[in-house]
This record gives sequence, C-alpha cells and structure tokens, in this order.
Amino acid sequence: MAADEELIYPATLMSEQPGAIHEQVERVANSETFRNAEVLRRLLKFLAEKSIAGEANQLKEYTVATDGLGRPASYDPGHDSLVRIQIGRLRGRLADYYRTEGERDPILLDVPKGHFELTWERRALAWSRIQIIVVPILAVWAIGMTVLFWREHRGSAPLREAWTPELQELWRPFLESKRPLIVVVSSPLFVGFQGSGFYRDQTLNQWDDVLASPKVQALRKTLNSPAIQERYYYTGVGETSAAFRLGKLLDFSGLKMSITRSSVVSWQQIVDDNILFVGAARVFRDQLNKLPVGQDLVMREDGIYDLKAESGQKALFVDDYPSIGANEASRTPDDGEVYALVSHMPGPLGTSDIQTFNSNHSPGVQGAVQWFTDPAFTRQLTSKLRKPDGSLPRYFQLVLKIKYRDAVPTEISYVTHRELQSGIVGNRGK
Repeated sequence: MAADEELIYPATLMSEQPGAIHEQVERVANSETFRNAEVLRRLLKFLAEKSIAGEANQLKEYTVATDGLGRPASYDPGHDSLVRIQIGRLRGRLADYYRTEGERDPILLDVPKGHFELTWERRALAWSRIQIIVVPILAVWAIGMTVLFWREHRGSAPLREAWTPELQELWRPFLESKRPLIVVVSSPLFVGFQGSGFYRDQTLNQWDDVLASPKVQALRKTLNSPAIQERYYYTGVGETSAAFRLGKLLDFSGLKMSITRSSVVSWQQIVDDNILFVGAARVFRDQLNKLPVGQDLVMREDGIYDLKAESGQKALFVDDYPSIGANEASRTPDDGEVYALVSHMPGPLGTSDIQTFNSNHSPGVQGAVQWFTDPAFTRQLTSKLRKPDGSLPRYFQLVLKIKYRDAVPTEISYVTHRELQSGIVGNRGK
C-alpha cells in the first residue's frame, strides 16, 4: 500500500459524559464569537440536545426548522433553504470560535457537512484499540508548539539580524503591506470512522467524493458500518517544519501574523489579507483556481506541468518518491526527488499578495520554504529571479528540485521560473 495514498490513523473518538458536552456547548454559546448570534446559539443547543440523546440520525430538515429554529408548521424545505444556510453559518462560527477564544478548549464541537448531528471530540486524541496502519505524522498541535516557540524566542537578536538585504528584497511585498499575514497550513481531508480511527486517500479531497468512494464503503463494512465524519486535524512533518521556518523568520518583521488550517480559512480572509499557502496543491485547489492569474506552471499528481513549453523544452517535471511507481515496496527508506512550485500572485481583488509553497510530497514543501528563509539560498534565488533592470518580478512562479533522504531535504536546486502579471502570464524566466 502506498504510504501517501491510503492511511488510517488510529485515534479514539472519545466518549464524553453528557455533563462535559453540555458544559462545552454552554461555553461556546456564551462566548464573544456567538454573542450576537441568538439564532445560532439556539440551533447549537438544539442539535446538542438531540445528538447527546442519540436522536440526531432521525433529524430531518423540516424538524430542525420547526423545532430548532421556530419556523411554522407550514415550512417547506423544498422552497426555503433556511436550515442549510443556518447550519453552514453555525459550522463557520464554530470554526471561528476554535480559531480564537476556544483555541485551548479541551472538547471540539463540529457539525459535519451533510449532517444535522453535532459531534464532539477531545483535542488530544488517544490511541484506538483497533490499530490498522500507523505512520509517522504530526498533528496540528505541533503547529501550536511552533507558535509558542516563536513567542519564547521573540527577544533573540540573531533572528532579528537574519534579515539580509536579499531576504528583505524577496519579502518586500509582504513587509511593506499593512495587511495581516496568514500562514495557511494544509490540513487535508481525513475520514473519521467513529470509534475506530482515521482514513486518508489523497485522491479524496471533497466530502462528496468520500461518500461515493468504494474504498470508504469497503472500510465501513469491515469496521461494522460506523458513522463517518469529516476530519481536518493533521498535517505533514514537512509542512510543520515549513511553518516553523516561516514563523521564526517573519516573527521579527513587525507583521501582524497568524496561522490557521486550510480547512477553516475563509474566502473573506483570502480577499482581505496576505496569505502564505503551505502544503500540497491538491488541498488548496479550490482557492487557487479562483485567483486572477493565468498560470503556465501547474502542480498535478505526478509532478509539475509546463503548459506553454516550446518545442524541445521539458514540459513535465516528474516526481520520484517511494509511494509512487511499481517498486515502492522495495524502497522502504523515504528517499526521493520531488519538485516544488512556488507562486507569488495577486489576491482575488488584485490588492493583496498570495504566495504558495506547493509540492506533492512533504519534503518538497520543506525544501521550498527553506529556499525563501535561509540567507544562503535567498542570495542564489534573487540572482535567478532578477530582471535585466535589476529589480525582482512582483509576481512569479518558480520550480525547485528537492532531493531528500529519510524525508529530510539534502539538496535543493533552481530549475526555472516565470514572471507573472495580474490576469495574464508574462515572459519566461531566464
């Protein structure tokens, strides 16, 4: 089985006492996030009551409308989408709560898409009794530890002095902006099997695809048909290392910074703020496809495609790592060679900046960020990007090749780049 293709992470969905759930629901309902949302508070408590009583599976849209939202008996779900709208708002408000004032709460509440059931889970997950496949991965709590490290080392003079002229030039669009900067770390979709564990297939990145997947249905049958839920709690070692590097560098820039998961970043944030996307392109595809820039270089499952390669030029940069190809079983160590695509583009309205660090494999993400945070690498990088007039392009795409051993980058090299313009693709980089 390919290491990046199908993964089950054993983690028990903790069975909480009703009192603890009621306490968490009250804490959320009385929070600042829900202070001016009376309808959502009522809906949250209604779903909590039904879910704790084990009656959520019997809920229908009509029942939620009449009993939970106080709509009249004449309510018609076929002509009124109130319930779906309010459930979506509740899901978003819960994400906002746990991203801010509830970031340390012990119990996580959620309403999975396509369901009326309120789910809950301990923030620190225990090992499941059913251990199917165990692979090394860092959970999102590791990113939290990274943030603590930044704060503890805020007074470190060597880090403040790390801003070489090349680094300042490379990061100038972000340094000169008054907009907040959000580091968005990929948190791919996992399927949670209630009481059993988590499953990940990198081809399944939308919940509708999960529901239609024969593999998921086969696993449910094997596990005696447990309920399944969306889970976005994990990220890779390379992504965590990359977030650490970015935080360590940018923490002394004076920027108003924050870090969040890809599953909870809102479109409003993407419009209003400067964004760094860190992780596999497949996780960010919906957001990136809506940006106002035509891209000649695109990340696909087997590598990077040059859509406008001229005759005689290389059109595909193919990844080579253990979990792809026919002989992965004979390549136990995680050694390989992958490509990373770094793109600096305008935001949706053309007034903000977005930069992506994408690779199909975690070490590629780590290597790409290393090139943008290490003074030795940035000297090479700026010399490659520099235009004939001596300036750096505002918008660009850059391909890097990363060789690694045991998932640790050992060699990073420049391949090619393109200058971009808002809305159209510019000239090929030299």
